[in-house]
Amino acid sequence: MHNPHLFPHILTNSAIGGFTNMLLWFAITFWAYLETHSVFVTGMLGGIYLVLNLFWGIWFGSLVDHNRKKHVMLASSVTSLFFYSISFVMLLILPASTWSDMWNPWLWVFILVSMLGVFVGNIRMIALSTLVTILIPEWERDKANGQVGAVNGLTFTVVSVFSGIVIGQLGMTWAVGIVLAVTLLVIIHLLTLTFPREEHLESDEPRNKDIDIRGTIQIIAGISGLFAMIFFAMFNNFIGGVFMSLMDAYGLSLVSVEIWGAVLAITSTGFIAGGMLVSKYWLGKNPVKTLLLMNLIMWITCITFPTVSSIWLVGIGFFAFMLLSPIAEACEQTIMQKVVPLERQWRVFGFGQSMENIASPLTAFMIGPLTQFLVIPCLASPNGNEIFGGWWGTTPDRAMAIIFVLAGIIGLIVTLIAFTTRSYKNLSSSYMK
Repeated sequence: MHNPHLFPHILTNSAIGGFTNMLLWFAITFWAYLETHSVFVTGMLGGIYLVLNLFWGIWFGSLVDHNRKKHVMLASSVTSLFFYSISFVMLLILPASTWSDMWNPWLWVFILVSMLGVFVGNIRMIALSTLVTILIPEWERDKANGQVGAVNGLTFTVVSVFSGIVIGQLGMTWAVGIVLAVTLLVIIHLLTLTFPREEHLESDEPRNKDIDIRGTIQIIAGISGLFAMIFFAMFNNFIGGVFMSLMDAYGLSLVSVEIWGAVLAITSTGFIAGGMLVSKYWLGKNPVKTLLLMNLIMWITCITFPTVSSIWLVGIGFFAFMLLSPIAEACEQTIMQKVVPLERQWRVFGFGQSMENIASPLTAFMIGPLTQFLVIPCLASPNGNEIFGGWWGTTPDRAMAIIFVLAGIIGLIVTLIAFTTRSYKNLSSSYMK
């Protein structure tokens, strides 16, 4: 079943498909903030996306488990193309004034339809991770996961620059039009690829095609420490919702959209470097330990970069975050690919994705309004100016910086506690068997 020669072709197709999803995600976030000048809107954008993950992640995992991966990837791209087409038509027929009013219902219809297209495209990434297990021998999977991280980082770099230029110079209609054209090319290329047989789908024995949450929970519970890792990732996503709500608004409050796109592009080379480090040097004998170490450094970075309103500090902090993220992600992937049976892997991954995202929507929905309607006005008030004006600052970007620092402190404390738990030791033992 292993076919490493096919993997680069599938990885390239997935990277181009990821380009379309990421381009629209970046473009709509930049565009919505610049049109409305509201942190509330960016918070809602992140919340909508994460709610979709919460309710559909497990079903998507089951869908990938029970169907041929090529069919799933094709269906994902075609469905995204459908939603992107609706978004494109809306931009053509609705007046420009629609998009500058954050209370206009058509703005939110557009956001929801666009996010559905981006979200459905994520099925491709679930299928890709399963194909790593199918195509790559076990002893080389950590390196393959590193290659996935490096390619994702390269995609992020290109999209960062491109989305800033497109929104700054051409506008949202051009962005969606480009996404439509590239998605169509992805579908055509995918049709030319021949995927390997998947023997576990060709058995004469009847297969249960239910989502099977109970069975999935039993599988996870049977692997000591795996539940703890999923809950740890869930907590990290709780804090991560802060970044989804505020990061682009923070950057755009410091520099223009073109410069912010360039900053994201330059710093995202860290993502490529992190993936290459995993691909070349693997994850060590104990990826569970490596995972916690990466989180420890990331939370220290989160506390440090907002201390001063400087695009240079943001750049350094974001580079560090990008460098460590693919290493942490590869650790999670490698651990699950080792300890979870193949026929259950993506129900477990889907369950984990949904659990990880339970808290994130709450954070995203809460942080945007909290910052827009409470923290920013408080810092701008006479009392806020008296307390924070002399040393921290009272502008909107300094209000967002306070949220980043508090999130980093909480994340650092929880990671230090995780090192001392029995679950950490048990999962390490399960992996090392």
